[in-house]
Amino acid sequence: MAVSANRLELLQIADAVAREKSIDREIVIEAMADAIQKAARSRYGQETNIRVDINTRTGEMKLQRLLEVVEDVENPATQIYLDLARDKNPDAEPGDFIAEQLPPMDFGRIAAQSAKQVIVQKVREAERDKQYEEYHDRVGEIVNGTVKRVEYGNVIVDLGKGEGIIRRDEQIPRELFRYGDRVRAYIYDVRREPRGPQIFLSRTHPQFMAKLFAMEVPEIYDGIITIKAVARDPGSRAKIAVVSRDSSVDPVGACVGMRGSRVQAVVGELQGEKIDIIPWQPDAASFLVNALQPAAVAKVVLDEDAERIEVVVPDDQLSLAIGRRGQNVRLASQLTGWDIDILTEQEESERRQKEFAERSDLFMNALNVDEMVAQLLASEGFTSVEEVAYVEVDEVASIDGFDEDTAAEIQARARDYLDRRENEFDEKRKSLGVEDELKEIEGLKTDMLVALGEDGIKSMEDFAGCAADDLVGWTERKDGETKKFEGALSKFDVSRAEAESMILKARLKAGWITEDEAPAQEDETAEEAAE
Repeated sequence: MAVSANRLELLQIADAVAREKSIDREIVIEAMADAIQKAARSRYGQETNIRVDINTRTGEMKLQRLLEVVEDVENPATQIYLDLARDKNPDAEPGDFIAEQLPPMDFGRIAAQSAKQVIVQKVREAERDKQYEEYHDRVGEIVNGTVKRVEYGNVIVDLGKGEGIIRRDEQIPRELFRYGDRVRAYIYDVRREPRGPQIFLSRTHPQFMAKLFAMEVPEIYDGIITIKAVARDPGSRAKIAVVSRDSSVDPVGACVGMRGSRVQAVVGELQGEKIDIIPWQPDAASFLVNALQPAAVAKVVLDEDAERIEVVVPDDQLSLAIGRRGQNVRLASQLTGWDIDILTEQEESERRQKEFAERSDLFMNALNVDEMVAQLLASEGFTSVEEVAYVEVDEVASIDGFDEDTAAEIQARARDYLDRRENEFDEKRKSLGVEDELKEIEGLKTDMLVALGEDGIKSMEDFAGCAADDLVGWTERKDGETKKFEGALSKFDVSRAEAESMILKARLKAGWITEDEAPAQEDETAEEAAE
């Protein structure tokens, strides 16, 4: 009866621990078996291979010693001779294991303490694993908790089944927490660490605001309205772009709510952060005009290769477009993903006049014409001597005051100038040691070869070893600011796709790849560019 009671007690303890810690009963029983195994080794020897089996239905416990079958025994505690093993099991072969039943053992105080530590450790590990799995699957959700303590500005939050931390830089500025305060935060990361899973919470994350809107606006929760982008200056101002897939639902009105009730609920949670709700547009220019609200925009010029956008605003709208400490334009840039340059109409006019003067001077010097002729060419939209030299003669002759003879003379002078310049660049290329072979690559002009030589790229091997970034440059975005790095051909009108095509041709000529491998490499470079 005593044995039965012990068995019953074992299972009851396992059930109680499993319920209390919210972990699987099997894990607790496995921890008990490991603990008994450790205690048994302390009695029979640490090198002894002991197996403990606990019946999960009856609680019956079997203690066995496993001996490896060998022909020549070196350690009697772990090995058994083949002939002795066959006395117990006729089919035994070297490498097999023979199980010997061990008598039930009484735990001494030290063994019992050691067993307890093993069980506690195993249960704690299982508890941590369960906690990690539970919260790892909840990354991207909002959770509610109670402030447990504040350490060096970091807030420790009791989430019920775990503890989360809101670091100082993830808190809204000027926000104060005290013990027992209710707090709502966004889970942005969960990591395994030796001391247990660390649940990182945030109240400044852009998605925190997006999730709050989803909780307040049923149309977002139902998928009728989609939040396309969010930009925040925590505690001060935010912009959120929304779009509706149902034309009868106004996305901005739905997010604002009756008399602003919905947006005010979010503002209240974010400590009074002002929120601009902006209708999203697939067209980048239209979206940017919306994003710069409340400033009025006069003109937008996009540079898609550089992902840069130039915005012209009326003179009296400049401070409104930039915002206090650049806040409005910075948030608009984060929201759209474009770098934004803001100019007033006066600044743009001055820049146009400067460009017009520079083009006029270029034509005067290159074509040896007077100022009036040069200004006529510039005002007709010609931006380079190449354009003047190679357009149809009728286009030049159609300018007021020009006839066919004048047009032909101007084009002849343009071509002479280009030939002279080509010879000068070729001499410079040779002096830099740039190989003639590079001239065979389609798209590489002589002035480009000079720029490559100045950058140390002088042979086909050198050029084949380049990446597109080395030629056209690249941009890095960090902390909302974009830094541009120049490439060897940045000052020329060369796109990334053209640079990749030229590099591919160089690798073919250098023998790095074959014609058959070229399409695969082209796909790889396209994927890298997309990333």
